[in-house]
Amino acid sequence: MNRPVEQTSQGSRSRKQMWILIGAFFAPLALAFLLYYGVGIRPAGTTNKGDLISPAVPLPEVELPGATDQPLAANALRGKWSMVFIGDGACDARCREALTLMRQTRLALGDKMERVQRVFLISGNCCDQAYLDAEHTGLLLGRIDNPAGQTLLETFPDTAQVTGLGRIYLVDPLGNLMMKYDPDAPQKGLLDDLKKLLKLSHIG
Repeated sequence: MNRPVEQTSQGSRSRKQMWILIGAFFAPLALAFLLYYGVGIRPAGTTNKGDLISPAVPLPEVELPGATDQPLAANALRGKWSMVFIGDGACDARCREALTLMRQTRLALGDKMERVQRVFLISGNCCDQAYLDAEHTGLLLGRIDNPAGQTLLETFPDTAQVTGLGRIYLVDPLGNLMMKYDPDAPQKGLLDDLKKLLKLSHIG
């Protein structure tokens, strides 16, 4: 006569155990999400070297003309972590410094470097092709001195100034603009932040 009660009790315990297992599985994912997007209270020691863009800004998918005949595909800022620099194609001293930092940062990631790509969005005077070919093999190039480029640029913070500030931007594999680095940011900061993000995230 006590069997139904015992079965009910066992079923209740099984459900509790199931929810405990579900909680144990999803709790680390929830914590990683909080750390990744900078939402809510962040534990001590999880500081970023760059400036967090909060909330992250979804970038539109637009095809851009390239520096040569090869266009930059509409989904080019998807699938990998992207370090993005926006500047004049003649590439002044700050431009060269930023592109070199992006190249060296990617190389320093070692076996994780394939998860990261470098993108140069060119605002005009395209391009010092000899320099780019010699020093930055694999750099993705897209021109933004056109309507499609302006559509993309308008989603960046401080749109009116962005092309002249010499910043490096970080875009996640889902196409969200999430961090920016001013020229005076610590150079090693970009590498440190990317290492943390690649460790926390399995996308891209």
